[in-house]
Amino acid sequence: MWQLRLLCWVLTVLTPEGRSSLETRQKGYWVIMRAMWRGEISFGLVMIPIRLYSATEHRDVTFRQVHREDGGRIRFRRICSLDGEEVPYADVAKGYELPNGEMVVLTDEDMAELPLPTAHGIEVLQFSPAEQVDSIMWERSYYTEPEPNGVRAYALLRDALERSGMLAVAKVALRNRESLAVLRVREGVLVLVTLMWPDEIRVPDFEFLEEDVETRSQELKMASSLIESMTVDFDAAQFTDQYREALEELVEAKIEGHEVAAPAPREEKPVTSLADALRASLAAAGGGGDGPARPGRPVSDSEPKRAPRRSA
Repeated sequence: MWQLRLLCWVLTVLTPEGRSSLETRQKGYWVIMRAMWRGEISFGLVMIPIRLYSATEHRDVTFRQVHREDGGRIRFRRICSLDGEEVPYADVAKGYELPNGEMVVLTDEDMAELPLPTAHGIEVLQFSPAEQVDSIMWERSYYTEPEPNGVRAYALLRDALERSGMLAVAKVALRNRESLAVLRVREGVLVLVTLMWPDEIRVPDFEFLEEDVETRSQELKMASSLIESMTVDFDAAQFTDQYREALEELVEAKIEGHEVAAPAPREEKPVTSLADALRASLAAAGGGGDGPARPGRPVSDSEPKRAPRRSA
């Protein structure tokens, strides 16, 4: 653990103003937040200098590819398919393959000439109601931190945005890719959420959507009762990644040389019909199959309104 703390100190010392990396402890993990991007939020004629941090991270158990026999790590080399020689990274370029198999080579100089006005800025284009931005477009979230000389303007935009209940629609370029994005307020911080472009959202062209599926009123009533009986306020902390926990236990057991006991499989009772499945589910949730369902814990008043179903 002291090695990680030392690394955090080194990152703080070696970065400008000693503030481009932050260290916090979350659920037993030491988390290093290092600024990945520096730029400005342009809000009308107001320019707010900020730093950008990744707001999320995967906690997957990582593995190396190794030789089964001796545990030696598997290494990969960049080999040219034409001459069979290993290619240094400095000689690697981007290639666009044509339908006939020929390759168009693009160098770093070619890419640098492309117009990218949002390369170092988050350009606010408009403000829109949050319910108008479909969550399927949400891609990745980033925290923004104001530079010392931009705290007042940052707080002004944050408070005005929170009061309005709107999202700030913007454009930003990250990792050589321009993205549509929104700014929203979370726990006093402006969060940048990159969005997928509209032409990147697939159309659900499924055959069953063209079918006239009959929904029986009794089954619909029981399904609605089941939903009501299972309705509670959402708390993400109540859920855990059981697979990751089991995988970590497996690794620890391997390290300590212990045997790993596999959990007993859950008994599955056969269900003869959809109605029987609904009745069994209601019984398990605490409500009767045909009677009124047991009410769940009240949902907070801040629950978003249901959007009306769109017509075909």
